[in-house]
Amino acid sequence: MASTVSLLLSSPRPLHRAAPSLLKSPAPRFPLLGATPTAGVGVTALRPRPRSLRLLAPPPRANNDNSDAVGAPDRLVAAVAYLYPFLDGAHHGRFLVAQFPFFNALLGPLAPAARLFHSSPLTPFLLFLTLYFAVVRNQQAFSRFVRFNAMQAVALDVLLIVPDLLAQSFAPSGAGIGLDIFQSLENTVFLFLLVCLVYGGGACMLGMTPRLPIVADAAERQVM
Repeated sequence: MASTVSLLLSSPRPLHRAAPSLLKSPAPRFPLLGATPTAGVGVTALRPRPRSLRLLAPPPRANNDNSDAVGAPDRLVAAVAYLYPFLDGAHHGRFLVAQFPFFNALLGPLAPAARLFHSSPLTPFLLFLTLYFAVVRNQQAFSRFVRFNAMQAVALDVLLIVPDLLAQSFAPSGAGIGLDIFQSLENTVFLFLLVCLVYGGGACMLGMTPRLPIVADAAERQVM
């Protein structure tokens, strides 16, 4: 278990719909037009009763839950894509793992994926190229659902450049308030990646489209 956590926490690589209309009632017809009303029959009796007006039913609203339209293979591929940014940024959780051993058991099932990810220094870069060019840009082979989630994962990994640069350039060498601030930032990055993995992967497995903060709009523009 210790080797699994150390593998996960290894150092990063360098750097207006139309309104519904009303059915028009037909023009009233008076078959006795010009006739004098007979005794005991009022004028209103000669007027036909207008038909009741019926409101056209508006079209049904789109349902955000497209779980019936997304197949199981698409769900699986989209969910696995969120492992890429998490494994690439899991090293930011080294302080949190040291403080809370609970994360050892949480990260244990990811050991095979971590070994594959860190098997070579080129693996993260090759995975980046595979996700972007073979999945996001491949409209013939993959549905929009898969391509959108893969693009969110790629954009999330690109954002990791910022905390990686900060960690390599401004990491404090000793104890003090600087180290406390640095640990808080590192823990925040790790927890954000963990939430994105759980939320994004879980929503994909249910056939729903997750929208991650910061990267959802950028991913939407890329897969249009």
